Amino acid sequence: MGKTVIEKIISNHSKKSVYAGEMTIINVDSTMATDATAPIAMKSFKEMGGEQVVNPESITLVIDHASPAPNERIANLHQSMRDFAKKQNIRLYDVGEGICHQLMVDNHHVQPGQVVLGADSHTVTYGALGAFATGVGSTDLAGVWLTGQTWVKVPETIKIEINGQLPEDVSSKDIILHIVGKLGISGATYKAIEFTGTAVRSMSLSSRMTLANMSIEMGAKAGIVDTENLKWSEPFERIIADEDAVYDSIHEIDASILQPQVSVPHSPDHVVNIKDLVGTTIHQGFIGSCTNGKLEDLQMAARVLEGKKIKKGTRLLIAPASRKVFHDAMSDGTAQILMNSGATFLTSGCGPCVGTHMGVPGNGENVISSTNRNFPGRMGNPKANVYLSSPSVVAQTMIYGEITYEKKGSL
Repeated sequence: MGKTVIEKIISNHSKKSVYAGEMTIINVDSTMATDATAPIAMKSFKEMGGEQVVNPESITLVIDHASPAPNERIANLHQSMRDFAKKQNIRLYDVGEGICHQLMVDNHHVQPGQVVLGADSHTVTYGALGAFATGVGSTDLAGVWLTGQTWVKVPETIKIEINGQLPEDVSSKDIILHIVGKLGISGATYKAIEFTGTAVRSMSLSSRMTLANMSIEMGAKAGIVDTENLKWSEPFERIIADEDAVYDSIHEIDASILQPQVSVPHSPDHVVNIKDLVGTTIHQGFIGSCTNGKLEDLQMAARVLEGKKIKKGTRLLIAPASRKVFHDAMSDGTAQILMNSGATFLTSGCGPCVGTHMGVPGNGENVISSTNRNFPGRMGNPKANVYLSSPSVVAQTMIYGEITYEKKGSL
């Protein structure tokens, strides 16, 4: 019987050949934890009797969820991470360096075909490189630091074929919002999603990262993107599914007929065509997060906003996914265009997305955001309303202060 991509990767990291539904012990290539999870993992590691981590070169710590520290308690947690990293000889990315998932990819701490675990649900982002990447609890991560291994139940796979040429105003964010709306927030629980098709194979790495990133919004264990035509600086072996691989289900998406998509409050799977929301008042826009804070995303917004201003009385906040992204946006003129439009740049990090600080909306305000979740309380206020969209739609909306659809030349 043939294997899916996920079955092949897990088998490659196990002492036996495995299929969906089987349990096995696997070797882990790389791990990551943030300031939201690392302190718990560090405590658990100590309670397990850990003194020295195995493979310190494979561990990455990132201070990004509350960066810079908004209060004394969090500042002390950050200091504990710095101390642990120094003692254990672990790499650490400090305040302002960027969002964990952007840094992991940009700095090649993930490679195609690897097994990568992160104490953050959006670790699935690395599936853009054809890696089996998934989020785990802090205690599970501590166990990997101690042993270099973990157990896993091999997930079944949902295959999603995305074909056709994307319309000018449609991006990978619109595609994944459409899929989340179709499958629902629990439609892929403990399953892997295998993204393939002609539209996928023509995507940039940044666009593929957006696809993989929101796999978790359907409950997926992992999101694996076809690596054909993937531009990566190091040679790698492309892992493909066998022709007779067994799938849980197969879905076909015609990207050529999609309109821009928007997720309405208060769940990522409440997805509608943008036309259904035209005229909805918006008070704040946000572009950033591990989903859509990349250079490509900022450039997308700049194409819309060049020579234009955001509407008076609204605000547009932008948090580049990393310091490098911001520097690149400064170098190519993207940042200047966005600032000229009235946008405000924030520290690279997760703060506005998770709502720890920076950009918390007021009661009753409507926010349009390029992030991944809009549950009540997301972005820091349960009495606000968060709409999810692509960076292009966010930018277009902020010109008018309301959701607008202009099919050609604007988005």
